Order: sequence, then structure tokens, then C-alpha cells
Amino acid sequence: MAPPPPPQASAAPPLHEDDGSSLAAYAQRAYLEYALSVVKGRALPDVVDGQKPVQRRILYTMEQMGLGYSGNTAAKPVKSARVVGDVLGKYHPHGDSAAYDALVRMAQDFSQRYPLIDGQGNFGSRDGDGAAAMRYTEARLAKITRLLLQEIDQGTVDFVPNYDGSFQEPRQLPARLPFTLLNGASGIAVGMATEIPSHNLREVADATVALVRNPKLADAELFALIPGPDFPGGGQIISAASDIAAAYQSGRGSIKVRARWQTEELARGQWQLVVNELPPNVSARRILEEIEELMNPKVKAGKKALTQEQTQLKATVQAVLDSVRDESNKNAPVRLVIEPKSSRVDPQELIGTLLVHTSLETSVSINLTMVGIDGRPTQKSLRQILTEWIAFRQTTITRRSQHRLGKVRERIHILEGRQLILLNIDEVIAIIRESDEPRAALMGRFQLSERQADDILEIRLRQLARLEAIKIEQELSELRAEQEKLEDIIANPSSLKRLMIREIEADAKEFADARRTLIQEEKRAVAEVKVLDEPVTVVVSQKGWVRARSGHGHDPQSFHFKSGDGLYGTFECRTVDVMLAFGSNGRVYSLPVAGLPGARGDGQPLTALIELEKGTDLLHYFAGPAEAQLLLAVSAGYGFIAKVANMVSRHKAGKAFVTIGEGEQLCTPSHVAHASGSAELPPATHVCAVSETGRILTFPVGEVKMQANGGRGVQLLSLEPKDALAGAAAYTRSVSIRGIGRGGKAREETLEIRSLNNALGKRALKGKKGDFGFKPNAVVRVL
Repeated sequence: MAPPPPPQASAAPPLHEDDGSSLAAYAQRAYLEYALSVVKGRALPDVVDGQKPVQRRILYTMEQMGLGYSGNTAAKPVKSARVVGDVLGKYHPHGDSAAYDALVRMAQDFSQRYPLIDGQGNFGSRDGDGAAAMRYTEARLAKITRLLLQEIDQGTVDFVPNYDGSFQEPRQLPARLPFTLLNGASGIAVGMATEIPSHNLREVADATVALVRNPKLADAELFALIPGPDFPGGGQIISAASDIAAAYQSGRGSIKVRARWQTEELARGQWQLVVNELPPNVSARRILEEIEELMNPKVKAGKKALTQEQTQLKATVQAVLDSVRDESNKNAPVRLVIEPKSSRVDPQELIGTLLVHTSLETSVSINLTMVGIDGRPTQKSLRQILTEWIAFRQTTITRRSQHRLGKVRERIHILEGRQLILLNIDEVIAIIRESDEPRAALMGRFQLSERQADDILEIRLRQLARLEAIKIEQELSELRAEQEKLEDIIANPSSLKRLMIREIEADAKEFADARRTLIQEEKRAVAEVKVLDEPVTVVVSQKGWVRARSGHGHDPQSFHFKSGDGLYGTFECRTVDVMLAFGSNGRVYSLPVAGLPGARGDGQPLTALIELEKGTDLLHYFAGPAEAQLLLAVSAGYGFIAKVANMVSRHKAGKAFVTIGEGEQLCTPSHVAHASGSAELPPATHVCAVSETGRILTFPVGEVKMQANGGRGVQLLSLEPKDALAGAAAYTRSVSIRGIGRGGKAREETLEIRSLNNALGKRALKGKKGDFGFKPNAVVRVL
């Protein structure tokens, strides 16, 4: 017995030192293939028909099942499970939930502006309720779906094999209108996403016709025809026309959409607000939950009680709102009834409060990313979308005309053969009866083609009547006229454009409806907190604890602090003013004085009221009017002037404002002027800059720049290599120089106008040597 053959060598290459790079290259290629599969095969719609692959397969399957329209007669619906089964078995080898979810979405009138499927049964609600199981619901194609499928069998699009090669499926659908814009789409792929809003059919049709007539149509004219999205649930777009245009030009942007409401008058002078339209992707249930959270907030994780912000917001809402209920029903898809606290509440105040703190006003993203006519996923402008669809539609009409022209020519060819034999009917009958090869004999005698000869041999005797000759002549006349038109469409671009325009206008006339979403620019709702303007003293400790005491004129000695802490400073201001905290990283954190904790106890640490970056310390503080001006300087000798309002931010993380280099520090801010000046603190006229080595320079305050956006500023004092700026203060008559003397003892010296004038010069000089007897570390304005 022969020994077994040696095992075959493996096809895999041997391992080498560069296998790591080979593995990396393989992983990169495999991931890119997967990413492309997700992008083109699942997540992004096609610019041609606006459908993702699963949607296209569902629509084509339903068409093959005979679930479309025959004329104006709708097909009888079938169980959704049957549709899903055919889709999965023939074209879409994925989970049934993916296919059914796509089918459900195409049947929801609150998800799609023009639903493509007519669903019967429970197909969910805009409140987030899911659809019934597919064994309970039924579906058929909506009438408008004819615009996607009507020309599918007329040679208009390419077909490709399905996943196992047993069936053919269309690569795209021959859309007669730009469904990419009509119904929009949303999806998340690998490395890209799409968020295409829906639009009004009449507006899109008009814009398309205008571009067909004039490809160089100005953007302004195009955006006048399509002024903005048209959402299924209505609502109001409050963004400026320029913002919408910018999103359409770039293919990316964001617009503000708010709900629409009306005031209903009740008996005895009472009234209520009724919200009947909501922004996209916002449900009545979501609004109710948000209002409930405002009225009865929950303690945040890690906290023992409600924050001051939550308490204030609760009081604000409860002061104007009594209750809210959902009265939505079959006749009113959205009806949210909002009852005020009393009839004396201003309706604008009530709705304004809710717009700020709920999703009644929200942002809607626009990201026009889709698979282009070249097969590549790209972010496109509105013009590019319409231009590519027009190019596709021209190709589709040309292919449809060529397909029909072939059918017409074939029919003419057959009829011409019939017409010929009718003139020689007796001879034809004789040839058929006597010839062993009648087909060849007929072709030889009458110069017929094989197709004509076969048709004559298959013809019925009743079609040889005299009346049939008249019908043939009429049909030939009609077919030759149609042939002439088709040849003109194929050869003449002007004829093709005219036909395209007629078809678009006819489809728009049949399926267009009124715009649902109002486009009217409005100011964005802003939270307005009414604060009583009263005098208040803000007390800040050295460790950053803050409190506010009513009134002015308090003795600083009366304030008590925690052990190891002491007074940083007091600021006599108003409840409508702003408090600033300056971080070591150059960020400025702002808080309304009215929101500061009261004077009971030791107050509250500022770090609990703001979001401080890790590794950052709070160095200095200020409280005063928004129009007050401050001189800000860094130890490198640079500085500038800015208003308090320039440093205010709505974010707890503050605002990057002062540029601080490595090894530098922010000096104590100095008050330059109040909003309009005051007797106690007149506007400063000069600046005093002092270095750590004791050099002093004074110069006019006008030599320092105002910088509304912050930065580094101009040079205040020229410093020696190992010197640093101790501080700079604006003044009118006097400043206080503070520092550390022998034994670490705090020292302070006040300089009056005469001493300050001795150091007067131009900004950025070295100044004069001062005899302080201690090392300065701060300069503070006295008057």
C-alpha cells in the first residue's frame, strides 16, 4: 500500500519582521471596506431617489407583489409580515426588525412629509409609542410612490444581482421628483452622518423647473423658491433667512424652530394657551416631562438638596404656570393645553418662560450628506442636490425614450409585414399550404425578416379581415408619429427639457399641498429674571467664599470667616450688577449678584457655583455694574482696559479673556470707571505701574487700549530681565502700594498726586526707582 502523500504547503506567506505592518494594512483595508459598506449600504440616502437600500428594497418588493396603484384604484393591503418576509428572502439579508422599522417609518405621517406607504393598524405615534407587531399591521404603497416606481420597467435604471444572485434588484429608483429633499433623511454612518430636513413638494418642483430653464440661476432666486424646510408637524422657523441660506450653500448648519400656539378665551375673563404644532422630533410627552421637571425638580446626584438655580427656576415657573395637560386625539394630533397661574399673567411671559426651558423651541441640524450621482458619499449644497437630480432625470428620460423607441420600431416592423401580406393574402395562403419551409419561402418571396415571417405564421385567421387592414393603418400612423417625437426627444436637448418641465409640473399639480411650517424670523427666547434693583454689599474671603448682605456702609470688622480664612474685599454694588472671578489660567467667571448666597453663615465657595478647570486657582474678584471698566495687567508688564460686560459669559466654565504666558501671573484688577461715573469714584485719569523691585511709572490712562475681546494688551512698564510687574492701578488722586516687609509683615504705603506726578512719563518706559522699604506685590486705587 502506497504511503499517503505529504501535506500541501499552506498558501499563507511565512512570517517576517514586517508582519506587523502587513497586519496593520489589512486591518485598515478591512475597516475601510466595512465603513464604506455602512455608509453606502445602510446609513446614507441616494441623491437620485432619496432612499436608503432597505427602503428601496421594500418599495420594489411591494411593487413586485402588486401592492401599488392600478390607475386610481388602490391594491388591497397585505400583512406587513408578508412584505418583510419577501424583502428579507429576496433582497435584504438582515434582521426582520430593521426591515419592519424602515417600513413603519415610511408609513408615519409625522416622520415623513410625504409617506410612501399606506399603513393600516397601529404604526406608532409621535409620542414615541412603537408600532404593533408586523403580524397585526397591513401595508400597501401610497399613491405618491408611483413617482418612484412608475418607470421601473421602462429601461430607466440599472439592475444588479441580489445577495445570492438569484434575483435582480434596481440600483436606484427612477424618481420623477427629488425625494431626497421631499422626505429628507437622517442616519449615522462610520465617520459621517446625515440630517436632511423635509421640504414642500410645490417649492421643490418650482425650484427644479427654474434650474432646468436656467442652470445659472442666482442663489438668491433659488432660495426665494425654497425659503426653508417644511416639517411634517408644522411649527415655525424663526432663524434669519441669511442663516437658512448659509446652511443651503454649505450643506451644513442649524436653524431654530419653535412650536405654534394660540390663546383661547374662556368664561369670566379666563384664558389658556393651546399648542397645536411642535418642532420636529419633539413629542407632547417630552414637553410634559420637561415641565414636570421644572415644577418638581429632583435633587441632582451627589447633592443633598436642590441647587439655588433649581430653586429659582422652580419659583419662576410656578409663578406663571398652573398646569398643563395633553388633549391630543384623532382629530387634533397635537393639543397641549397650558393654564396660567391666574388670568393676570401675561401670555407672552408664560409662553416665553416655557420656550426658554423646554423643547417648545429647539435647534434643528442640517447636514446634507448623501451618496452622490458618482457613487461617493459627499456633503452637498442645495444647488448641487438639484443639479445632480436634474442630470439623472435627463438620463432617465433619455433611456425611457430609447426603450420606448425600440418597442415602437419593433411594432412598426411587425405591422409593416402584416400590411404587406394583407395585399397578397391569397399568395401567402398558397405558400403556407404548399411549401415544406413556409418561413423561408415567405422571407424569400416578400423580402420579410425572420421576426415578420414568424409573426405572419402565428397570426390568426380572423386578423386577415378587411377591417384589420384599416386598424393596422391607423396604428402605424400613430406609431410613426410617436417615433418622430421620441427621436426628437433623444436628439434635441431642448425637447427633452420641455418634456421634463411638463412632467414635473404635472406631478406637482397632482401631489402638491400647502406649506405646513411657517417661516417668520423672531428673536430667540431668552430667560429674563426680574431682579429688584437694591443696594447690596458683596463680601469675598481670601479662600473664595462669597456672600451678599443688603445695604451699604457695613463695617468690615463685623464679618466673620472660617478658621484660617480672612477678608479679601468688599464691593458695594447693586443686585442688578455682576460679580467676576479671575482664574490663574486667564479665564473670567461671571455670576449675577442677585444669585449670590445670602449673608447668613459664611456664605458659599465660588468653586461650587462655577466650573473651574483642574489645576486652576481663583486669584482676584470684582463686583460692579456691567458697564464698569477694569484695568487688567499681567506680571510680564502688559495690560489693557475692558468693560465688565465684555467678560460676562453664560457658561459656568467662564470665558478665556486674559492671555497669560508661562510663569506669568494676573495682577489685581483695577477699577477705571463706573458706568457713567460717580461722585465716590470719578473716572480715572492716569495709571500707576509698579514693579517688584520698586520701580514706578505713571502715565495718562488714554495710552492704554480698550480691548473688548481681551488678549495681552500693550506694554505698561519696561522691565529688567529678573523683574516683574507687581501691579497697575488706574487713579485720579491716589493709589495704595502693598507688599511684604521684613519678617514677612504686610506693608502698605499710599501715594498722593504730588508723589505720583514725580514718576510721570510715557507708557512703556522703565520709570523711576521708588523708596518703599518693602517688596511691592499689589497696587490698588484709593481715589
